[in-house]
Amino acid sequence: MGRSGRVTLSDVAKASGVSRATVSFVLNDDPRQTISAATRQRVTEAAHELGYVPHGIARALREGSSRIVVLNVDRGIEGNFSRSYVRGLDEELAEHDHVLLVRHGHAAPEATQKILDAIVPRAVLRLGEVYMRGNASDEPEEPEEPDRESGFAANAALQIDFLAERGHTRIAMALPDHEFPLTEARLGFAREAARRRGLAPLECFVVPRPREAGAAAVEAFLAAHAEVTALAAFDDDIALRSLTALRDLGLRVPEDVAVIGFDDTEYGSLTTPALTTVHIDAEILGRIAARDALGIDTEGLAPARGRIVDRASV
Repeated sequence: MGRSGRVTLSDVAKASGVSRATVSFVLNDDPRQTISAATRQRVTEAAHELGYVPHGIARALREGSSRIVVLNVDRGIEGNFSRSYVRGLDEELAEHDHVLLVRHGHAAPEATQKILDAIVPRAVLRLGEVYMRGNASDEPEEPEEPDRESGFAANAALQIDFLAERGHTRIAMALPDHEFPLTEARLGFAREAARRRGLAPLECFVVPRPREAGAAAVEAFLAAHAEVTALAAFDDDIALRSLTALRDLGLRVPEDVAVIGFDDTEYGSLTTPALTTVHIDAEILGRIAARDALGIDTEGLAPARGRIVDRASV
């Protein structure tokens, strides 16, 4: 059971000796699946004996009749990751005769309930959750060990590892002026990467808008931390703000301060110097989320690790 003590689909699957997807098909009485009467009986008996009760929202979704899946995207999460994720999610859903509805910046419970009431979607997902948990289920389960090979932990460490391999030992994280859903986890994995490399603890500071404010923030930070030789930006947007600020301050990139972005937006390739960044293809994550939402086996789908796009700013 998860930390909440509530019985999950995984518990029922383990007790009945079948896959989690099969349990979902049986309990949802999915007419598209051919499952033997013996298996159905085994699953229903296990669910009854364990006292399985569907999660409130999950139950509402399963009772729905529409073929719509809703994806909530928090404000500010725009870039290659979100585009490739949405592309994979959309294409996989279309292959199974479902439609994707993307909502930007409206993930509050009240707003989600309005969607449930209006269109009764098959599932409601939130961009980023599958990245953190390794699945897109609405069932609260035990947190998974971070995937340090191809998951979020590995991608968050790429910036630090790349800078360290090029001799930078004092690195700072340049952050946006408002928090994103993955900010704390991202910082935690970056700090872990620095500790693993034997580097000094990462410094952090905010690079705000507008341009003048960003330059002032970078100037103040470097005046107080002259030992810092590289900035690992939260995303390409913050990296480009940092590049502009450094140029305004008369500093050279990468000779005086190196800058590395994250998420490989097109604009990074158009700057001078061109921005070194991290590219993440999240299409497979979108497909995994789609299949999980529909109760389809995700076997054979595995996310690829991000990669460094080595340009001129490091």
